[in-house]
Amino acid sequence: MKKKLLLFACIVLVSKLLSAQQYAQFGTRSLFDSFENPAIKAFTLDSSGKYASNFLLPNFGINAANRGSATEVIRRLTTDGIINTTNLPIGSGAMNTLYQNTNVYLATFRIFSSYKYNQEIGFAWQVRSDANIDYTNETLAILDSYRRFAQVPYNDVFNNDGYQQSYHQFSVSIRENWDKRLAFGVKLSLLSGIAYNSLKIDDSYIYADPFNDRLDIGLNGRYEASFIRKDEIDRNTFIPNFRNPGAAISLGTTYQSRSGFFLMANVKDLGFIRWSKRSHIAQINTLKSIYDVSTKPNSQIKEEITDIANEIDVESRFHTFTNAKADFMVSKNFNFYKPALIVSKNLFYPGGDVAFVNTFSHNSFSASITPAYNLNQIFMVGVQAMYKTPNFEFFLGSDNINKSVDLGRTINNADGPVGTGYNGGSFYMGLGIKFGRTVNHPMNLSTMPGVGGEKTHKGFFRSIYEFF
Repeated sequence: MKKKLLLFACIVLVSKLLSAQQYAQFGTRSLFDSFENPAIKAFTLDSSGKYASNFLLPNFGINAANRGSATEVIRRLTTDGIINTTNLPIGSGAMNTLYQNTNVYLATFRIFSSYKYNQEIGFAWQVRSDANIDYTNETLAILDSYRRFAQVPYNDVFNNDGYQQSYHQFSVSIRENWDKRLAFGVKLSLLSGIAYNSLKIDDSYIYADPFNDRLDIGLNGRYEASFIRKDEIDRNTFIPNFRNPGAAISLGTTYQSRSGFFLMANVKDLGFIRWSKRSHIAQINTLKSIYDVSTKPNSQIKEEITDIANEIDVESRFHTFTNAKADFMVSKNFNFYKPALIVSKNLFYPGGDVAFVNTFSHNSFSASITPAYNLNQIFMVGVQAMYKTPNFEFFLGSDNINKSVDLGRTINNADGPVGTGYNGGSFYMGLGIKFGRTVNHPMNLSTMPGVGGEKTHKGFFRSIYEFF
């Protein structure tokens, strides 16, 4: 079980962390917006082409945040590539929190399928990942040196709790108007799991005995993973193979009031993944003594600690939920200015956001400023610039601009880390192109439903309603 268990928190910290809620995109009617929020329409009548795609140019985002007393250790790790916990307090029970959510659209294709009810059908391939972990200062300290724990017994110092999950998502979505003000959308997805790790330690103990040259480690908890050893990872791990299948559904609705308010509500990515029978579960209840520690390098000591679960590892299937969210948005246009209030809450895992998007538009250009409060007690300020016409759109931005600037300066600064407060960084961008014959308003069509042999379009959601 190499580089797992106590190393799990560190692995998540230094791995590539991708995330993008991109709240400034909500309600823009971009291609990204239409796939993220199932009831949003992407096409403009009498202006847009019939088809839309990103032409394999990813809509992606990079965003991560880490909060707690270990922030300076992480900054120094970013600059020097080493973990130095000399000044990190231990024994106080201090906790740190890391969270991230990935959403990368690799391929998208959308069709304006019916003029009646403005029906649109979309197909997408995404790669998603999310993580939320609470880890102790002592978890980083043991990676630095066991000698920080000399002579004094420490209890509950490795009581970490967290998970990381990544998967491919292949989806088909459909949206249409119910009437002039109300619209519905649904997105059905087939999932292929890439990797999963979760660790929950309920009780822990460490004592470095200098007189007997011995290190005692005690752990009680549970570990689940889709893989453990390096030889279980190959190229096929990252290619969709449905060895770890799953399914998800997103439902959404929008309403345009007579007074000009735009309302949107979603339940997104409600689903599960069944990890294969070659996955691993370890129910840990172990006290282990490591002898002759003064003659062993710290790397060997870490190996012996993380090997605790090897003897009790069991290969078995297990199921996990996807990180489903419930969203609500209300917005209103005031000429060139559009404010929007967005509330998003995770349904099965910790976390959520409250964001206030301020968008200023001029012709085809717009700029947004988005202060947001994450329920992990993290405050962010996002910015976005966007160019959008009926047949072309390009946007870029950051969900956390000030921390992104600090992170960039830290990476390029050989003299030491830059910034204060929590660690964080974010960048996202995307592109969409519409092509094909122009989608016309029904009054401008050369044919009419029910005339000249053309069948009357009943509508997807009306058909479901009449069926039940």
